[in-house]
This record gives sequence, structure tokens and C-alpha cells, in this order.
Amino acid sequence: MRTVIKKLFWVWDFEKEEQWLNEMAAKGLALVGVGFCRYEFEDCTPGEYSFRLELLDNRPEHPESRKYISFVEETGAEQVGSYLNWVYFRKKGQFEIFSDYSTKIKHLSRIISLVALLAVLNLAAFLYNLIVVILIIGEPVGLMSCINLFLAVFSGIGMHKLRKKREALKNEQRVFE
Repeated sequence: MRTVIKKLFWVWDFEKEEQWLNEMAAKGLALVGVGFCRYEFEDCTPGEYSFRLELLDNRPEHPESRKYISFVEETGAEQVGSYLNWVYFRKKGQFEIFSDYSTKIKHLSRIISLVALLAVLNLAAFLYNLIVVILIIGEPVGLMSCINLFLAVFSGIGMHKLRKKREALKNEQRVFE
């Protein structure tokens, strides 16, 4: 039986999303499809699969991404879905995608770059809307300006969280190397 659940995770909360997917698998629901805030599950033996997420440099259809996905699949994992540059892998039993500190740090850096881009775009949209609304229309800040400012600030907070995680990993890496 297929079950669809709609749920929102922020980009910087990818580890919470991964944990939630693994909790669902432990309850007997395995992810089989993904979209924007949409997760499709099928019944499975509880705990049969574990799930991992990764943000790729390029879209999953890109030749470099296809090569990487094939490499991961050679380990026994399978890609069960993708959304934009995010890919969702599952494998029977436990598995990790990132084998060392440097790959974890690179992954966090990719996510930080994405969140920074979102913050800058929303801040630019806020400033543009602010200028248009005040100078041309002559009215107070519009709703879209407020939404863009909120998203820019919220993205900044998410970026700060990711940077703290990355710095903690770098510190651990220095200790163990």
C-alpha cells in the first residue's frame, strides 16, 4: 500500500529529514518517491532499509552526477528519488555516504553555498521591492518585501547553523588527523 505524507524540511535541516525517513522505515514505511514537501512510501519490513540524502553539485541527470550515483549504487544502495539537486538513497541495513571528515565538510559547504544564494536572492528581491514600492508607488513596504526579508533572515540563520556544524567537523578532523 502506498502512503503519501506532506512535510516541510528546510535545506539546513537535511539531517532531520534523513532521521525522519529512517524512523518511518523503522515503522515499516520505505520511501519510494519524493517531491516538494511530498514523500511517497510503501510498506516494508520494519527496519529493512536505511536512507541517506545528498546534495549534488549538478542535477541528477548530469553526466557527472549519473557517474556518482552509479558508483553509490555499486555499493548496494539505490536511488529512490530526487528533488532538484538532492538525491535520496536507500539500502538494506545501515550505510553511510560520507566516509571521512573531508567529504562531510564538502557536503556541508555545498549546502551552505545553496543557502547563501537563497539568502542573497531574497535580500536582493527585498531591496528591489522596497525601492519600487517606496519610490515609485509611494506607499509603505509591501507584503512581498516582508516575505523576502523574512526568507533572507531565516536563510541567514540556517547558514549560521550549517557553518557551526562545519566548523565542529573541521575541529574534529584536526584532532583525529
